[in-house]
Amino acid sequence: MGVIAEAWTWLTTGANWSGDGGAAHRLAEHLYVSGIALAVACLIALPVALYLGHVGKGGGLAVNLSNVGRAVPVFAVLALFMMTPLRNSGYLPTVIALVLFAVPPLLTNAYVGMTEVDRSVREAARGMGMSGTQLFVRVELPLAYPMIMTGLRSAAVQVIATASIAAMVGLGGLGRIITAGFNTYDTAQVFAGAVLVALLALVVEGVLVALDRLLSPLRRRRTV
Repeated sequence: MGVIAEAWTWLTTGANWSGDGGAAHRLAEHLYVSGIALAVACLIALPVALYLGHVGKGGGLAVNLSNVGRAVPVFAVLALFMMTPLRNSGYLPTVIALVLFAVPPLLTNAYVGMTEVDRSVREAARGMGMSGTQLFVRVELPLAYPMIMTGLRSAAVQVIATASIAAMVGLGGLGRIITAGFNTYDTAQVFAGAVLVALLALVVEGVLVALDRLLSPLRRRRTV
């Protein structure tokens, strides 16, 4: 029987989904870590990017600084944290490493979306008597929305795929299924764990695409 068939058997065996070490529990852990990291990254990156894009100053420097995180492997950052007192802080080192990884696409896309708003549109809005806040809320933010959502989808998929590294330091998540398979030389389990991570990333991507279409301010204006 091939690896794919064996992996399918592993995935459809109920015993592999039950208990603290089961796939269902590991999936919940994976979503927990990924969700916290993505939320924190959004709280850091989006306000900075939107403000700098609105005022039109300092954005290039902020983007370049954030992109430094892309040059450093996430596992290397996590390994460094494991040599500090943070190693006894549960998921905190993993969350910090994932946040550093998620900030660049969020910040870059949001800032680019703001700066690409047509200058003539801004001037027309100001000519209509809009204040800076009204310009941001009614004009800039709706026009930048597609790029903001693109950055969010990119960051979400990257975080979910990378959150498996938590298993490398003995924490939970779907990565534990993969590392357990390596430890027991169970190729089917390794393959099954990788499939679960990939499927989770695809599902999250699909959910965010659906939310994008549902919440798009430009779409709501067209339907009014």
